[in-house]
Amino acid sequence: MIPSPFHGIFSSSVRSDASGDAAALPSDSVHQTLAQPKKTLPGSRQSGMGQVALDIFEYEDYYILKAPIAGVRLADLDIEVNDNILTIRGNRRQNDAVPDEQYYLKECFWGEFQRSVTLPCSIDSRKVKATFNKDSILKIFVPKTEDKVKITRISE
Repeated sequence: MIPSPFHGIFSSSVRSDASGDAAALPSDSVHQTLAQPKKTLPGSRQSGMGQVALDIFEYEDYYILKAPIAGVRLADLDIEVNDNILTIRGNRRQNDAVPDEQYYLKECFWGEFQRSVTLPCSIDSRKVKATFNKDSILKIFVPKTEDKVKITRISE
């Protein structure tokens, strides 16, 4: 696998327990019978802010962030750049008025979501471009920049 410039800057899918030992987070896939309606799944996120899944890769002179965001309009998205941190915010609205007691399974997150990514370079917000296609795939193009290092020679 190619060494990544993003190594160590994303949250891990591993958590520490009280003893400090690493343990895998519980899987979101839960087998459930349809005998009785269930409002939530163990470990599911029902309140608070949701999160967006991202793919990040390099192509030519860009870092490209790709996020499938179904159920969201472009007008419901906000992309913010602060130093080397890029944040995607949005709101996924549910148009159906289905009472909670009618659900057998409720895994989709509806409401506000946010995802911040620390990139390994400074970001010029004027050069960042984004597209949002008809398949609800958000692509953000961040030009790679060489952070200038100031070298000072010290002489005796």
